[in-house]
Amino acid sequence: MKVTFQLNGEKQTAEVERDTKLLWYLREYLELTGTKYGCGIAQCGACTVHLDGSPVKACMTFVAALEGRSVTTIEGLSKEVLHPLQEVWIEDQVPQCGYCQSGQLMQAAALLDKNPKPSLSEIKKSMDQVLCRCGTYYRINKAIEKIVESERNAS
Repeated sequence: MKVTFQLNGEKQTAEVERDTKLLWYLREYLELTGTKYGCGIAQCGACTVHLDGSPVKACMTFVAALEGRSVTTIEGLSKEVLHPLQEVWIEDQVPQCGYCQSGQLMQAAALLDKNPKPSLSEIKKSMDQVLCRCGTYYRINKAIEKIVESERNAS
């Protein structure tokens, strides 16, 4: 079947089987490997991407359902310069192994797009959607809080 949608701001036409999952389309057909395979059952969040601005698990999202919609992957999070989250991730050395980090960044970006000044409890609740086997939750939450604090200081 043929499906047309926006991918990282550009028109994408996919010729896929009806049951093709977005994760595999991104990784195998387009070689966009920033979106990671973790569990395959939407429990770990390593494959988190944005669908029309909301975080979804690419391992359970069918390409057939994307007609006319917009998908953003970690590769499309920023174009010319790093996203502020990516900057603070590097600055504060947030990742340990790094495997879940694209999912963490996409989840955090969606949170901050919807709520630029979340409380720590709102950050924790949102970020609970992405598992980190290394347990860097403290560093992840602190990095997001740093962005929130800079947003508060700018207002």
